[in-house]
Amino acid sequence: MQSVSYRLESAWQPDGGPFGRFTFTLVNLSDDPLSDFRLVYTSLTRVIDSAACENAVFLRRNANFHEFAPPKGFVLGAGESWTFTISGLHRQAKHCTDGAKSAYLTLSDGRHVPVAVSDLLLEGAASEPPPQRLPEGKLDLPFALQPWPARIDAVPGEGFPVILYPASGSSKDEIRAVDTVLALFHRLFQGGHAPFTLASSPQGRAIVFAARPDLGPEGYTLAFSEREIRLEYGAAAGRQYGLTTLAQLLDGPRREGGKFRFPVSGTISDRPRYGWRGCHLDVSRQFYPTADVMRLIDILAWFKLNIFHWHLTDDEAWRLEIKAYPTLTTLGVLRGPDEPMLPQLGNGAEPVGGFYSQDEVRAIVAHAGALNVEVVPEIDIPGHSTAALVALPELSDGQEAPESYHSVQGYPNNALNPAIPLTYEFLERVFDEMVALFPSQYIHVGGDEVANGSWLASPLARKLMEREGISGTFALQSYFLKKVKQMLTARDRKLVGWNEVAHGGGVGTEGTLLMAWENPKVGIELAREGYDVVMTPGQAYYLDMAQAEAFQEPGASWAGTATPAHTYAYEAEGEFPEELKHRMKGVQACIWSEHFLSRGYFNRLVFPRLSAIAEAAWTPKSQKDWLRFAAIAPLSPIL
Repeated sequence: MQSVSYRLESAWQPDGGPFGRFTFTLVNLSDDPLSDFRLVYTSLTRVIDSAACENAVFLRRNANFHEFAPPKGFVLGAGESWTFTISGLHRQAKHCTDGAKSAYLTLSDGRHVPVAVSDLLLEGAASEPPPQRLPEGKLDLPFALQPWPARIDAVPGEGFPVILYPASGSSKDEIRAVDTVLALFHRLFQGGHAPFTLASSPQGRAIVFAARPDLGPEGYTLAFSEREIRLEYGAAAGRQYGLTTLAQLLDGPRREGGKFRFPVSGTISDRPRYGWRGCHLDVSRQFYPTADVMRLIDILAWFKLNIFHWHLTDDEAWRLEIKAYPTLTTLGVLRGPDEPMLPQLGNGAEPVGGFYSQDEVRAIVAHAGALNVEVVPEIDIPGHSTAALVALPELSDGQEAPESYHSVQGYPNNALNPAIPLTYEFLERVFDEMVALFPSQYIHVGGDEVANGSWLASPLARKLMEREGISGTFALQSYFLKKVKQMLTARDRKLVGWNEVAHGGGVGTEGTLLMAWENPKVGIELAREGYDVVMTPGQAYYLDMAQAEAFQEPGASWAGTATPAHTYAYEAEGEFPEELKHRMKGVQACIWSEHFLSRGYFNRLVFPRLSAIAEAAWTPKSQKDWLRFAAIAPLSPIL
């Protein structure tokens, strides 16, 4: 293991500035003095007042990238430290992940040297440890099921079968379905005892299959007896869900025999509460290798979630290979000190990239399809487009002032310009390739967080607005998105977007699905306007939100904190007027990756809240039980 030559310590104090102040200490652990250097760190708590720092010179900032120099002539001796403070912050730090995520030094010869970064400390206030996330839990019925079924009337037995197998006479598709869930189990629990075999076994119990289309495509029933288990299913998805239920029922008592049992008699009648049971993954801020994406899809299938919303582009990177525009995945993915895009969100001295080739996309889509998970791709437009504009500078209006507006994340001029004809040619070609890759009827186009004031300094945009008789950023966004919707309709696809798609006049409601993320009331307003809605409010379903107010709890907190209990109890449908409930198509978890610098952070923040949302998506409100959920959740697979 390479020894650390430099380390950056940091603390946040609530006093000393409108939003408190940072104190940074750079420690020289090397054997040599250090002079004529610059220090870079990345942090979501940004500096907005360059003059409000002591014992350092603020040089520049780009979104989360910050660069400082020590005072002129300063020399940092071996074993010594340099301390400076910054009080011109854009918000206070609330959690240990609100400080520096990465750092490096740029030396006088241009070399970039890594700096180790410690956790942010809290000074001047009490730093309480985060509370326990799950109580011990309590079971009325000793069955290990996630999500809990719509109706269960089963009697627990004393023992459990050694193995389950398809009965003689099962069809080829039924045997294949058993094999699919068996393989899923093996991938998720590599040390686990397999629940199924494809050969009959005298120590096992036979599964007798029967198709029953009246159950609906995702419905199934299970009838248990000492001799066999009867699985009736509406279609392939229902059959898979019934087998997944059996796998969970058998895995529970094997792992915790004193707590969980297997049914000896009785029935389970099951079908999902909502048709859209989604999970979103942002792969732009942090890159997830194909194997990780496939494992997450496996976990979704285990929880009977049926939509994988793949957030493929953002300011930080464009991750989808588009053969018509190769620079999207060369220039548009590289972040580093000397790369087209500066380090962000945990990048340091070493350049980082990563994208999904079209062959990898096809493999992921096929993997998901075999598990009855639909992949809904997202390219985030017109805002959140820094990476695309770096890759294709011809998409910018050269007469527009370089920093005429900034996004909420601090990116300058980051929206595709609706007044440039090439913008539409670009999108037509991107959509052509996406349609060939993704069989889903939906394409998500983002539409969120376009900064008010975008394009107003663009002479081309001003001419377009004058010609069309429109004024303001959001009316121009509506003009743009209506054209995008026409492109998708021509390709037999439906437009999905975030709730801001409705701004400035919105787009036609027919064949449009919007995701309410800013707060729950937005979803009701969208439904009133005639849009179909998926509820994914940050206050309950954003899995990057911290799970407690404690400073030591990692995550974001712009939407408050979301304990697992709160996420589990949240009822997206609860406030919808009866006459609008038909507009609510389902619910979705969102995994935003700004804070997910490690597998440990990912698993801590995503689980058990992902399975809590899966239960909200599947289980009727009357059957939800927090203490039962808490007893079963520790059995969940993790990434």
